[in-house]
Amino acid sequence: MIRHLVLFKLNDGVERDDPRVVAGAEAFRGLADKVPGLEFWECAWNITDRPIAYDFAINSAVADEAALKSYIEHPAHQAAAAQWREFATWVIADYPF
Repeated sequence: MIRHLVLFKLNDGVERDDPRVVAGAEAFRGLADKVPGLEFWECAWNITDRPIAYDFAINSAVADEAALKSYIEHPAHQAAAAQWREFATWVIADYPF
């Protein structure tokens, strides 16, 4: 199994209630039902306000590197990521567990 973690930081001046952000969060929430091969999927807003904290997180798992590649290339994932490029930056970590 491979864990796929993503942490998003909203750009300066962008708030969670911005319609683009709301649509972006919904796009990621819907991926669990659209992308085959996801073994585990959760995403949510951070609840702390520490300056070093990121704003939104995805915690997911896939079976292997082929499934990770398939997820990353899936059109629904590509569309969701494209939305977030308009208002956020992010970091990822992929590791076996």
